[in-house]
Amino acid sequence: MNKKALLVMLVMLLAGQLYAQDIAGAWYGVLAAPGRNLHVVFHIARSGDGYTSTLDSPDQGANGLATDATTLQKNQLTIVAPRFGIKYTGTFVPDSGLIKGVLIQGGEIPLNLSRNRASAQPVSMLPRPQDPKDFPYKREEIVFTNLKGGNQLAGTLTLPADGKCTKIVILITGSGPQNRDEEVTAFNHRPFLVWSDQLTRQGIAVLRYDDRGVGKSTGNFATATSADFADDAEAAVNYILSRPDLSKLRIGLMGHSEGGLIAPMVAARNKAVKFVCLLAGPGQPMTELLLQQERDQLRLAGASQQAIELSMRTNRKVMDLVTGNSTLSTAQLKEKIDTLLYRELRAYPAGALQGESIDAAVKRGDSQVTTPWFRYMLGIHPDVYLSKVTCPVLALNGTLDMQVQCSANLAGIKAALQKGGNKNHQEVALPGLNHLFQKAQTGALGEYAQISETVNPVALQKVSAWINEL
Repeated sequence: MNKKALLVMLVMLLAGQLYAQDIAGAWYGVLAAPGRNLHVVFHIARSGDGYTSTLDSPDQGANGLATDATTLQKNQLTIVAPRFGIKYTGTFVPDSGLIKGVLIQGGEIPLNLSRNRASAQPVSMLPRPQDPKDFPYKREEIVFTNLKGGNQLAGTLTLPADGKCTKIVILITGSGPQNRDEEVTAFNHRPFLVWSDQLTRQGIAVLRYDDRGVGKSTGNFATATSADFADDAEAAVNYILSRPDLSKLRIGLMGHSEGGLIAPMVAARNKAVKFVCLLAGPGQPMTELLLQQERDQLRLAGASQQAIELSMRTNRKVMDLVTGNSTLSTAQLKEKIDTLLYRELRAYPAGALQGESIDAAVKRGDSQVTTPWFRYMLGIHPDVYLSKVTCPVLALNGTLDMQVQCSANLAGIKAALQKGGNKNHQEVALPGLNHLFQKAQTGALGEYAQISETVNPVALQKVSAWINEL
């Protein structure tokens, strides 16, 4: 999926016993690509303690394409081919004879694999019953400019049909390039469309916009940091203030995941922001949040305790290296990261990389942690901004959030607001909800696509009621 996670995962160095049933052989699937279906074949072979694979795309006349790494941890299959921009992740379900997963290449497309060529079928998208069927309110396409960055942001403004409202909320997306609906195409998911519809029906105006470089917005997403995204959000505040018909409304910011970091960054410096709602926003230092995120994801994937400890040790060293060398160029930092990773990975026990070469693991690791966004993100302490927010704040998190751990981050948010003297704030843990505020079983990322609910009604109602009570 897209980076609907708060942050990218670091080098996931899974070790441990492979799943008991061998997956070697040919696996067939069909991608529901725009305008046509594309057949896909993965040929998986045993190689020592791990696996290798090749990829065929028969409809495009491409056969025997080499992949860089094929790993199986418990029942979780991952195949990566960076040279083609491809990553496949799936769950092996022995009883069904299927591998259920997602192919990522630019976007994300569901792809189930079967040993039987004849049974391979495109995966139908799970319907989202909460997507609005009608729009009993005003909708306006808008464009505003971030004067500091020079980019234009395109979005949608929704207003109650009678025009009677006193508050307007700006929605701020989570990590990764996303459109105004915070859409995840891999499983037909549009949470900001649902949030916008709920709030507007409750008499609250909403402005949501495409991230820079996404949809109809201009700018370069790849080179931007959280500070740049904060400038984009503040440009939305300035746009509202510039319109005579909107300037008298009380402006609020509602951010999800990384957006829950960006909202306090803006509110701390711009007193035009009169309230803030944080959906799974961070309250811990980002290095600690990332390590906890990694620990939870590895545990849910069935990694051994040894694998978790190895990965945590290595990634803490990587993050310390990144934060301690903020003035180095990208090339200089990569050199240091590569030296560290080669030293660490060569000391791993045999089979720990599950067939992935050390060279591939190092390349994957250094490409993730040396981006401008990641380098900036690692140095952020959310409490610095939260302690300067004096307007009312509502912070929500699900108890099954495995990307922004609920108790530690809500506690961090509360402590920072209290330290700054904020007298009007609530921190609410919502039982059984995951990072996307869906009712979940475990909170694992793989569940997101299997839940028809987009946003649990309890979360929707809590936010809209809180805003209307201000």
